[in-house]
Amino acid sequence: MSIVLRPGTAADAAACGAVCYEAFKAIGTAHNFPPDFPSPQVASEILSMPLTHPGFYSVVAEDQGQIVGSNFLDERSCIAGVGPITVDPTTQNRGLGLSLMQDVLDRAARQQKAGVRLLQAGYHNRSLCLYTKLGFRTREPISTLQGKPLGRKFAGYEVRPATAADVAACNRVCVQVHGFDRGGELRDAIEQKRASVVEHL
Repeated sequence: MSIVLRPGTAADAAACGAVCYEAFKAIGTAHNFPPDFPSPQVASEILSMPLTHPGFYSVVAEDQGQIVGSNFLDERSCIAGVGPITVDPTTQNRGLGLSLMQDVLDRAARQQKAGVRLLQAGYHNRSLCLYTKLGFRTREPISTLQGKPLGRKFAGYEVRPATAADVAACNRVCVQVHGFDRGGELRDAIEQKRASVVEHL
């Protein structure tokens, strides 16, 4: 392989989405889990956001002009977020994942981020080994719950759409729980009408 790393662009969404879909499908199938994305088109739509958002850094790996991998760094908070990182299944086990990870970690260092976080599937031991080698430490398990919401309500608690007026209060809760806020991500989610808050009394 003759791999070249370059910044990602909006025009890369379809190719990156196809690689992303196939990569997650391959690892999920190998462990008897459903794919993370239902189709290459959905993966492309999801990746189009970090490829165009000014709060993200993106890197694309090409082999002879063909995209074979990508990675992203969410820079909207003091703790940067990595991913999704994907490598074409036909080019895995050749050090490409390491190169893509090192690129975003170098970027985080240049940006003087206080730390870097990522989320990975617990059944994917190979990537866990890579992340451990790069200095990441496992902090906590995360559960994915799927299905129709039960629609139950609890006395004294109200769930409602988040508004811009909620950002300061949400940031205080986030600092109490995590030690840093994610206000940039929250503001984007509010603008996209995808954020909710819970009020107690």
